[in-house]
Amino acid sequence: MASKKPASDYSESSIRVLKGLEPVKQRPGMYTRTENPLHIIQEVIDNASDEALGGHCKNIAVTMNTDGSVTVEDDGRGIPVGLHPEEGVSTVEIVFTRLHAGGKFDKGSGGAYAFSGGLHGVGVSVTNALSTRLEITVWRKEDNGNGVHDLVFAAGDVIEPLTSRPAERGGKKNGTRVTAWPDAKYFDSPNIPLGDMQRLLRSKAVLLPGVTVTLTNQKTGDVQTWRYDEGLRGYLTEALAQSSSGQTVIPLFEGAQYAPAGDEGFAEGEGAAWVVAWTEEGGVVRESYVNLIPTVSGGTHESGLRDGLFGAVKSFVEMHSLLPKGVKLLPEDVFARVSFVLSAKVLDPQFQGQTKERLNSRDAVKLVSTFTRPPLELWLNQHVEYGKKLAELVIKQAQSRLRSLQKVEKKKSSGVAVLPGKLTDCESTDITRNELFLVEGDSAGGSAKMGRDKEFQAILPLRGKVLNSWETDRDRLFANNEIHDIAVAIGVDPHGVDDNPDLTGLRYGKICILSDADVDGSHIQVLLLTLFFKHFPALFRNGHICVARPPLYRVDVPARGKKPLQKLYALDEGELLAIEDKLTKEGMKEGAWSISRFKGLGEMNAEQLWETTMNPDTRRLLPVSFGQYNLAESASRFNMLMGKGEAAARRAWLEEHGNETEADI
Repeated sequence: MASKKPASDYSESSIRVLKGLEPVKQRPGMYTRTENPLHIIQEVIDNASDEALGGHCKNIAVTMNTDGSVTVEDDGRGIPVGLHPEEGVSTVEIVFTRLHAGGKFDKGSGGAYAFSGGLHGVGVSVTNALSTRLEITVWRKEDNGNGVHDLVFAAGDVIEPLTSRPAERGGKKNGTRVTAWPDAKYFDSPNIPLGDMQRLLRSKAVLLPGVTVTLTNQKTGDVQTWRYDEGLRGYLTEALAQSSSGQTVIPLFEGAQYAPAGDEGFAEGEGAAWVVAWTEEGGVVRESYVNLIPTVSGGTHESGLRDGLFGAVKSFVEMHSLLPKGVKLLPEDVFARVSFVLSAKVLDPQFQGQTKERLNSRDAVKLVSTFTRPPLELWLNQHVEYGKKLAELVIKQAQSRLRSLQKVEKKKSSGVAVLPGKLTDCESTDITRNELFLVEGDSAGGSAKMGRDKEFQAILPLRGKVLNSWETDRDRLFANNEIHDIAVAIGVDPHGVDDNPDLTGLRYGKICILSDADVDGSHIQVLLLTLFFKHFPALFRNGHICVARPPLYRVDVPARGKKPLQKLYALDEGELLAIEDKLTKEGMKEGAWSISRFKGLGEMNAEQLWETTMNPDTRRLLPVSFGQYNLAESASRFNMLMGKGEAAARRAWLEEHGNETEADI
């Protein structure tokens, strides 16, 4: 009798390869927002907007049809329909059926889009994958006359192959029309919120002066048209009026600046347009865009605006000696009452996730800050009375912040332990901002001290590996000097899971473990996480513990075309491969760039450590939580991994899961 195959059998046939658009259908949440289908329609609108951004389109029309489908039509160049030179399939079909295919990867002088909403090349193929039906009509000017081309998909597959015919005399000559029927099974609600669609289209009109954007709702018969010739100023003025904000402190500060050819720091055309208002009361309005893509979660371009405004206002206040004694301005004092609309142009925008809600490009901080600070500084010094009114507002914010901190200070106990000598503390006493970095090694501690922001970042270097404290009694913990120093620096005594510890002495809102990106660094992370989980569980539970993620590789990319010399950082092998793949797609030959591997944090200079790992605007800091496990399950796993009597269980676990990782020896 044949033996029955066990249910848990793990063999070659267990590995499934998802092809074509299958990954999108299997995990739609990785590629789009699944609350409703607006984002997959936005991908089509973004393509039309990119045509307008390049100066090829003057009209974008969106129709919400009675049957639930949505039509997006533009008068751009029309998606190419001929056979792709490498794939042997019509180009329009490739665009809608292949992930990572599009006209935005080629950023050279001959590229179709110098600036666009990203390099993912995923957009409309996701729209196609998550629609029951999708119809495309393309009008293109051909050498042999104007042609009309039609293609129809169902669930991402071609059901009516591409057909072509001559255009009617006097009819439309160029453009693209896409009608999509979103598949309700992939979304919480099949209905697109009308208000969200209106805001999206209005913002496109604001950012595309001279372009007419139309929304037709067939269910109600309503037609709305937006065309802004005033641009950002008119949009912010209108938005402030709707939000019932108070009077602006200074006239709207607006401007636009883009890098010229040959600029040493940025590629030609990179820069930003902005309009900023400070109001004394009421709600604030904040909207930002990168290459016309709405970044609702902000990102590094907004951080650059904050830095630029702060630098200009701080310089003005200091120049005119306006700051009262004992008051120190912080960026949030200047930014607290700011309303703005910011539109950045970035050559290679790197977003957080496919939904592009947050910009992660490190260079954008410097880009926007560099271009916004000098004009505001100049304007304030040319209009001193307005400058003094603005200074009065931000100083009032700083004083309010200081008063709230003093209230918290009174609650703290007077008995304070002597802080460890090797702790380099921060200046601020605001625990909501303060961060303590537990740094592996004295050399890395030195770089961290030099590279940190001393206002709110403290450094505690650790020598060697911390004690495995999983089975250490609480009253024996302080026999270990490193653990003693950590506890005193944090300001919280060791406690158990069921205890109610006094956290009023907590000195830092974030306790960040900063170790090398190698096996030894990971071991130190585990030892420190064990310490906090076992003996400081309230910090764990309240989200105060974080792990910093320094890069393992640096890629030096030589200057080319519009792009200056670049230093790119990769956390691991996967990110390194992604960077190399991207550089290859941009037309660079393999080997044109150089790769260096950091052997440890001590190899990084202060500037590198700040830029990659400590700067809140550009770092990747991982908050630690229980994830999918509850407290009991987490404790059980810690015990198996760290308990001295659990060697057999650890060995069995390693044998079962050992093939899931690659050893970095």
